[in-house]
Amino acid sequence: MPLLVTAGAVLSCTFGAAPSTLVVLPINPVFVDMPAANIIDNIPLLNILPFGMCSSMANPMVIAATAAALGVPTPMPCIPMTVAPWLAGAPTVLIGNMPALSSDSKLLCSWAGSISISVAGQVPVMV
Repeated sequence: MPLLVTAGAVLSCTFGAAPSTLVVLPINPVFVDMPAANIIDNIPLLNILPFGMCSSMANPMVIAATAAALGVPTPMPCIPMTVAPWLAGAPTVLIGNMPALSSDSKLLCSWAGSISISVAGQVPVMV
């Protein structure tokens, strides 16, 4: 059974070199020691912070750096490009009139990466 995700959850990207954390603004009406997240907590650089260096060849910055290095794959700083909400969530649990974010949810990046939740940010509340 998946866990409810809160602010401070640890995220990982398939093309990122480092983990990141989820930022949830304290506007949602549910707190579990930290603000609880919903599926629309997906805004780049607000909710989803960078993952260190990006190695995706779909990222224009990586493409440009690789071309400048004469074809040698060259990672560049990761700036997440998420445009859609988290996939799945918990449709039976609403937070701020949107499905709660569950620990098995995925978020797709426009640069071909898949962002997943490594640590939910809390342990005791299941959704």
